[in-house]
Amino acid sequence: MEVRIGISDVAREVTVRTKTSAEDIAEQLQTAVTENSLFEVVDEHGRRVIVPASKVAYLDLGSTDVRAVGFGAV
Repeated sequence: MEVRIGISDVAREVTVRTKTSAEDIAEQLQTAVTENSLFEVVDEHGRRVIVPASKVAYLDLGSTDVRAVGFGAV
């Protein structure tokens, strides 16, 4: 699933491909905002993206099945 995170005062958004469900990510953000803590997303390769929850301007949860484009094997 593709997650795009808009951050306050940053011109570009952060895009992360993750295996976490949209419901879990939304719940993590809600918890981080209420606790005024850090919002963390782990991508498909195990890398972590950590943003202060107070700086998250928006969260765009894309579709869960994105088809690969190209000629390589999947």
